[in-house]
Amino acid sequence: MTETTITVGVDRLVADAVSAGRTWARTPRAERARVLGAVAEALDAAADRLVPLAQRETHLPEPRLSGELTRTTFQLRLLAAIVTEGGYLDARVDHADPNWPMGAPRPDLRRTAVPLGPVLVFAASNFPFAFSVAGGDTASALAAGCPVVVKAHEGHPQLSVATAEVVTAALAAAGAPAGLFALVSDPGTARAVLTHPDVKAGAFTGSIPGGRTLSDIASSRPEPIPFFGELSSVNPVFVTRSAAAARAEEIVTGFVGSFTVGAGQICTKPGVLLVPEDSDLMDRLSRAPLPEPARLLNERIAAGHGRTREELAGQPGVTVLAAGGPDQADSPAPALLTTTADHLVKEVESLFTECFGPTALVVTYRDEAQLLEIAEAIDGQLTATIVAEPTDEVVSALAEALARKAGRLLWNQWPTGVSVTYAQQHGGPYPATTAPATTSVGTAAIDRFTRPVAWQGFPDLLLPDELREVPSAPVPRRVDGQLHA
Repeated sequence: MTETTITVGVDRLVADAVSAGRTWARTPRAERARVLGAVAEALDAAADRLVPLAQRETHLPEPRLSGELTRTTFQLRLLAAIVTEGGYLDARVDHADPNWPMGAPRPDLRRTAVPLGPVLVFAASNFPFAFSVAGGDTASALAAGCPVVVKAHEGHPQLSVATAEVVTAALAAAGAPAGLFALVSDPGTARAVLTHPDVKAGAFTGSIPGGRTLSDIASSRPEPIPFFGELSSVNPVFVTRSAAAARAEEIVTGFVGSFTVGAGQICTKPGVLLVPEDSDLMDRLSRAPLPEPARLLNERIAAGHGRTREELAGQPGVTVLAAGGPDQADSPAPALLTTTADHLVKEVESLFTECFGPTALVVTYRDEAQLLEIAEAIDGQLTATIVAEPTDEVVSALAEALARKAGRLLWNQWPTGVSVTYAQQHGGPYPATTAPATTSVGTAAIDRFTRPVAWQGFPDLLLPDELREVPSAPVPRRVDGQLHA
């Protein structure tokens, strides 16, 4: 495909998205919600076709994929409910006030949120439903009122096409405007879409190199656009002495189950476990049964895991604590490496790194002050976990330090499993994400694809419905400073 062919095709694709997006943005929220629900129903109905395709292309087991498809359609329905409610608009009405205390009259001002415009979504490899063609980025962008172009992941191309066919047919049957959703597979085409002047945002889940490259492209355009990239996370777990003494076996079982779930191919996998050197956790971990080797998603991920594990194991002061057996082709055995807190602090850039797959690093510390030292030394994370007792002296300072570094803090729980809910935060400071003030999971994900607009002095008839004196579809609003549900 020549560059000219790509450009012509992208211009047509984006023009269709712009046209559809303008119609979609004007569509009443209840109608948009109905369409999202129709897409969810169509995906559920296509499960018998989609799940076997996903199994063949990703090597993930059927129960995991069926559950992931359920999660995918659930988040579409949950976002539909949020659209209907309208709280995400953050509607505010300030009536004119000639006696406004700032020293000058206040004009009539009314503020709401509008869709950004066409969004390019890069599908992920490790969640072929929930973070892929019809996943959270696509769902939240559509919910916000934006048209979507999805770049299919090369790890599951047939599933991507099949999912896109279901989504496209459901949108058409529900009466959505043509061009609201499209799929592209060619990397050159996706890059051309990202740089197209009418595309207004990008979303990505994947590696640091890929995400950073795309983020830099988005920010270096003549008109820079927001790029919501989820890139990398180690998700450290900090175990205090009292917790190690009280719940050693529970901690070992939970940690092994968490770092090996999905063969370690989950962005919230706990990759570093910090334990007191004088506890029996190390002995228990060395003897803990590890799962059998499982085939990874694709050869590239298997090669990357092997390379990173080799680099970690080759670092001075790092040894093998436990291994699940000999590796098989594309199916590495789970392994635990170990080092000390002193080594970790000295070599934090090389040791505190994501190993995407069934490998984790166990770090022993002398005293709990080292937990704070490590918390201050690490970079941005999606999650950080504290396994402790409420009365542990270090906990308050540790939680405060970790809140500066992570998007989600966990107390005596494991980070794998990201619930789709109202209060979820799936994000964090770089390199966890490129946009730490946002989330890619949960109902707040919709906020990424809107921007605020204030209307000053407009007649009621010309205002968006949610800003009129008596909206036809009432929403939660702040009127003259007072919140009205």
